[in-house]
Amino acid sequence: MSNIVIISGSPNASSRLNGIVQYVQTKLEAYVQKANLINVVSLPPEDLVYANFAGSAILEANALVEQATVVIIASPVYKASYTGVLKAYLDLLPQKALLGKVVAPLFIGGSMAHLLSIDYSLKPVLSSMGAKVFTSSVYAVDSQVNRTQAPNEAPIFEIVEDLQVRLDSVVDEIIQEVALRSKL
Repeated sequence: MSNIVIISGSPNASSRLNGIVQYVQTKLEAYVQKANLINVVSLPPEDLVYANFAGSAILEANALVEQATVVIIASPVYKASYTGVLKAYLDLLPQKALLGKVVAPLFIGGSMAHLLSIDYSLKPVLSSMGAKVFTSSVYAVDSQVNRTQAPNEAPIFEIVEDLQVRLDSVVDEIIQEVALRSKL
Protein backbone atom coordinates (compact mmCIF):
# COMPACT_ATOMS: atom_id res chain seq x y z
CA MET A 1 0.00 0.00 0.00
CA SER A 2 1.31 3.43 -0.91
CA ASN A 3 1.91 6.12 1.64
CA ILE A 4 0.39 9.56 1.21
CA VAL A 5 1.38 12.62 3.18
CA ILE A 6 -0.34 15.99 3.22
CA ILE A 7 1.80 18.96 4.20
CA SER A 8 -0.42 21.84 5.31
CA GLY A 9 1.23 25.23 5.44
CA SER A 10 -1.66 27.02 7.11
CA PRO A 11 -0.70 28.99 10.22
CA ASN A 12 -4.35 29.20 11.27
CA ALA A 13 -6.51 26.41 12.70
CA SER A 14 -9.70 27.94 11.30
CA SER A 15 -8.28 28.50 7.80
CA ARG A 16 -10.54 27.49 4.94
CA LEU A 17 -7.54 25.53 3.67
CA ASN A 18 -8.25 23.05 6.46
CA GLY A 19 -11.64 22.35 4.88
CA ILE A 20 -9.90 21.46 1.62
CA VAL A 21 -7.32 19.31 3.40
CA GLN A 22 -10.01 17.48 5.40
CA TYR A 23 -12.05 16.87 2.25
CA VAL A 24 -9.09 15.45 0.30
CA GLN A 25 -7.86 13.39 3.26
CA THR A 26 -11.31 11.85 3.77
CA LYS A 27 -11.65 11.03 0.06
CA LEU A 28 -8.19 9.47 -0.07
CA GLU A 29 -8.72 7.39 3.05
CA ALA A 30 -11.60 5.64 1.30
CA TYR A 31 -8.92 4.16 -1.02
CA VAL A 32 -5.77 3.98 1.08
CA GLN A 33 -5.25 2.97 4.66
CA LYS A 34 -4.17 6.41 5.84
CA ALA A 35 -3.14 9.77 4.52
CA ASN A 36 -0.72 11.26 7.06
CA LEU A 37 -1.06 14.95 7.82
CA ILE A 38 1.81 17.26 8.70
CA ASN A 39 0.48 20.56 10.04
CA VAL A 40 3.61 22.63 9.73
CA VAL A 41 2.39 25.10 12.33
CA SER A 42 2.39 22.22 14.85
CA LEU A 43 6.13 21.67 14.44
CA PRO A 44 8.32 23.33 17.08
CA PRO A 45 8.72 27.01 16.13
CA GLU A 46 12.35 27.03 17.32
CA ASP A 47 13.19 24.18 14.94
CA LEU A 48 11.60 26.00 12.01
CA VAL A 49 13.06 29.43 12.74
CA TYR A 50 16.56 28.24 13.63
CA ALA A 51 16.66 25.50 10.96
CA ASN A 52 17.16 22.69 13.45
CA PHE A 53 17.51 19.78 11.04
CA ALA A 54 18.02 17.40 13.98
CA GLY A 55 14.86 18.27 15.93
CA SER A 56 12.87 15.12 16.74
CA ALA A 57 9.59 16.49 15.34
CA ILE A 58 11.37 17.58 12.14
CA LEU A 59 12.97 14.15 11.76
CA GLU A 60 9.58 12.45 12.28
CA ALA A 61 7.89 14.69 9.71
CA ASN A 62 10.75 14.18 7.25
CA ALA A 63 10.46 10.41 7.68
CA LEU A 64 6.79 10.60 6.68
CA VAL A 65 7.77 12.49 3.53
CA GLU A 66 10.59 10.05 2.80
CA GLN A 67 8.22 7.06 3.03
CA ALA A 68 5.52 8.71 0.93
CA THR A 69 4.67 7.88 -2.64
CA VAL A 70 2.43 10.95 -2.90
CA VAL A 71 3.02 14.33 -1.27
CA ILE A 72 0.20 16.87 -1.21
CA ILE A 73 1.39 20.43 -0.57
CA ALA A 74 -1.41 22.70 0.66
CA SER A 75 -1.15 26.39 1.48
CA PRO A 76 -3.15 29.56 1.69
CA VAL A 77 -1.80 32.37 -0.47
CA TYR A 78 -0.19 35.26 1.42
CA LYS A 79 1.54 38.10 -0.43
CA ALA A 80 1.19 36.28 -3.78
CA SER A 81 2.95 33.13 -2.54
CA TYR A 82 2.69 30.22 -0.14
CA THR A 83 3.14 30.80 3.58
CA GLY A 84 6.46 31.47 5.29
CA VAL A 85 5.88 28.62 7.72
CA LEU A 86 5.57 26.22 4.79
CA LYS A 87 8.81 27.57 3.29
CA ALA A 88 10.56 27.17 6.64
CA TYR A 89 9.60 23.49 6.67
CA LEU A 90 10.46 22.87 3.02
CA ASP A 91 13.92 24.25 3.80
CA LEU A 92 14.34 21.51 6.42
CA LEU A 93 13.58 18.66 4.03
CA PRO A 94 16.53 16.94 2.34
CA GLN A 95 17.51 18.53 -0.99
CA LYS A 96 16.00 15.72 -3.12
CA ALA A 97 13.15 14.81 -0.76
CA LEU A 98 10.56 14.83 -3.56
CA LEU A 99 12.51 12.78 -6.09
CA GLY A 100 10.34 9.94 -7.40
CA LYS A 101 7.20 11.19 -5.66
CA VAL A 102 3.89 12.36 -7.08
CA VAL A 103 3.21 15.92 -5.91
CA ALA A 104 -0.23 17.51 -5.70
CA PRO A 105 -0.40 21.28 -5.03
CA LEU A 106 -3.54 22.72 -3.39
CA PHE A 107 -3.81 26.48 -2.76
CA ILE A 108 -6.53 28.80 -1.52
CA GLY A 109 -6.56 32.58 -1.81
CA GLY A 110 -8.85 35.52 -1.34
CA SER A 111 -9.29 36.08 -5.07
CA MET A 112 -8.26 34.71 -8.46
CA ALA A 113 -5.56 37.40 -8.65
CA HIS A 114 -2.90 34.94 -7.48
CA LEU A 115 -3.97 31.92 -9.52
CA LEU A 116 -0.47 31.51 -10.95
CA SER A 117 1.22 31.48 -7.55
CA ILE A 118 1.41 27.68 -7.68
CA ASP A 119 3.29 27.73 -10.98
CA TYR A 120 5.51 30.72 -10.25
CA SER A 121 6.27 30.44 -6.53
CA LEU A 122 5.74 26.82 -5.42
CA LYS A 123 6.62 24.58 -8.35
CA PRO A 124 10.15 25.97 -8.89
CA VAL A 125 11.00 25.18 -5.26
CA LEU A 126 9.47 21.71 -5.45
CA SER A 127 11.25 21.02 -8.74
CA SER A 128 14.57 21.95 -7.12
CA MET A 129 13.75 19.28 -4.54
CA GLY A 130 13.40 16.59 -7.21
CA ALA A 131 9.66 16.79 -7.96
CA LYS A 132 9.00 15.82 -11.57
CA VAL A 133 5.52 14.29 -11.49
CA PHE A 134 2.73 16.72 -10.60
CA THR A 135 -1.00 16.08 -10.55
CA SER A 136 -3.30 18.86 -11.67
CA SER A 137 -3.15 21.78 -9.27
CA VAL A 138 -6.16 23.18 -7.48
CA TYR A 139 -6.43 26.87 -6.72
CA ALA A 140 -9.56 27.72 -4.74
CA VAL A 141 -10.89 31.02 -3.50
CA ASP A 142 -12.21 31.65 -0.01
CA SER A 143 -15.80 31.97 -1.24
CA GLN A 144 -15.71 28.30 -2.34
CA VAL A 145 -15.23 27.06 1.23
CA ASN A 146 -17.89 28.12 3.72
CA ARG A 147 -16.82 28.10 7.34
CA THR A 148 -19.07 28.09 10.39
CA GLN A 149 -17.79 28.01 13.91
CA ALA A 150 -19.54 28.10 17.23
CA PRO A 151 -17.64 29.58 20.19
CA ASN A 152 -15.11 27.11 21.61
CA GLU A 153 -15.87 24.62 18.84
CA ALA A 154 -13.85 23.40 15.88
CA PRO A 155 -14.80 25.00 12.58
CA ILE A 156 -17.09 23.18 10.17
CA PHE A 157 -16.35 23.54 6.46
CA GLU A 158 -18.64 23.18 3.48
CA ILE A 159 -17.08 23.05 0.03
CA VAL A 160 -19.06 24.24 -2.98
CA GLU A 161 -19.78 21.67 -5.67
CA ASP A 162 -17.46 23.15 -8.32
CA LEU A 163 -14.49 22.90 -5.98
CA GLN A 164 -15.51 19.38 -4.90
CA VAL A 165 -15.42 18.29 -8.55
CA ARG A 166 -11.91 19.70 -9.02
CA LEU A 167 -10.65 18.16 -5.78
CA ASP A 168 -12.24 14.80 -6.69
CA SER A 169 -10.39 14.95 -10.01
CA VAL A 170 -7.05 15.39 -8.23
CA VAL A 171 -7.91 12.55 -5.83
CA ASP A 172 -8.64 10.37 -8.88
CA GLU A 173 -5.26 11.31 -10.38
CA ILE A 174 -3.54 10.40 -7.11
CA ILE A 175 -5.35 7.04 -6.92
CA GLN A 176 -4.37 6.28 -10.54
CA GLU A 177 -0.71 7.12 -9.81
CA VAL A 178 -0.77 4.98 -6.65
CA ALA A 179 -2.28 2.05 -8.59
CA LEU A 180 0.27 2.44 -11.37
CA ARG A 181 3.20 2.57 -8.97
CA SER A 182 1.99 -0.43 -6.99
CA LYS A 183 2.09 -2.49 -10.21
CA LEU A 184 5.73 -1.58 -10.85
